[in-house]
Amino acid sequence: MTITQLYYVLAVAENQNFTKAAEKCFVTQPTLSMQIQKLEDQLDVQIFDRTKKPIELTDVGKKIVTQARNIVNESYRIQDIVDQQKGFIGGEFKLGIIPTIMPTLLPMFLKNFIKKHPKVKLKIEELTTEEIISRINDGHLDAAIAATPLEDENIKERVLYFEPFVGYIPKNHRLNDQKKIDVSDLDIDDMLLLEDGHCFRDGVINLCKAFKNHENDQFQLESGSIETLIKLSNEGLGMTLLPYLHTLDADDKEKENLHYFNEPSPAREVSIIYHKSELKMQIIEALRDVISGVIRGAIAFQNVKIISPLPK
Repeated sequence: MTITQLYYVLAVAENQNFTKAAEKCFVTQPTLSMQIQKLEDQLDVQIFDRTKKPIELTDVGKKIVTQARNIVNESYRIQDIVDQQKGFIGGEFKLGIIPTIMPTLLPMFLKNFIKKHPKVKLKIEELTTEEIISRINDGHLDAAIAATPLEDENIKERVLYFEPFVGYIPKNHRLNDQKKIDVSDLDIDDMLLLEDGHCFRDGVINLCKAFKNHENDQFQLESGSIETLIKLSNEGLGMTLLPYLHTLDADDKEKENLHYFNEPSPAREVSIIYHKSELKMQIIEALRDVISGVIRGAIAFQNVKIISPLPK
């Protein structure tokens, strides 16, 4: 049994196709198939049910894949040990960031990080929290930046900062005359929300439900971007809540519609998250140091109440 064979098994399990798996592994399909067949012969089991289209794992194959993923991940740790011993911070690093954090946080730290760690080749993807959790557990992401806590036993979380919610309330709204607002003022029925799949949406719903009882959730409008929510709000279609960093680029007209909460301000916890196997920790620590450094000057809020990003 070899690590290469296990790597091939993981590729087929992910792609459910021998040809696609071979392409991802940069080998010929006969080579990949032969190595997997050798492993099956050695173990005297069938890992894949080749009669199904697409190919499926057998029951024992599912257990083998789980263990194979652990073994392959642990094999990568050897290079990590060498890199850490040499003090080397470099190589490819795959980072996921959720959509409501990417446009504000990434410009704040990316240039600084590249300048400080030029040997790191960052591959950054905008992904939902659900996609991030799946890819970290499958070994396809080294780390991610997301709202936490996520309550996943396979994922570790290191808090980067707490980002308060800010009300964006247009002139014709019932709350516009209030300088500061309370959570108890919110009504989910006149709230513009991000579309399903965004953890910020779930945070807003949790915030409202914590203080009001509704027989059902009927929302006027849902959108895929915070910028669109602001434009819809400006048209008088309702209020919305924004992450604090999104308010820093608001123009003078938009700033007139910003309303902060009375303390403790509802906020989301933003963390760098990674698999419990703790691979590439030297790069994760480098990212955390750079981000923490740039965020200190942007967010000074301390008295906050963390709102869960998980749907309730």
